[in-house]
Amino acid sequence: MERISRAGFGVLLVLLLVLASDEGMMAMETEGIWRHPCQVPSKRFKGLCMSDHNCANVCRTEGHSSGECEGARRRCLCSINC
Repeated sequence: MERISRAGFGVLLVLLLVLASDEGMMAMETEGIWRHPCQVPSKRFKGLCMSDHNCANVCRTEGHSSGECEGARRRCLCSINC
């Protein structure tokens, strides 16, 4: 019985960590609350962001000053004037 509760605790802990990191960030993105107040996710950039130059070009077409690739999810974030 103790073995099941340890395994269950481990699964619960991993699930909690995943939800706290990934889903929490996604919730902030959809609500418009971003962890960097002077950066917003690009609306037009598709796929993984591997080149800061490409990200910056897409951000400029959206009317922002520049952009850069950030995070483990490799998102293109555009710089805004704060």
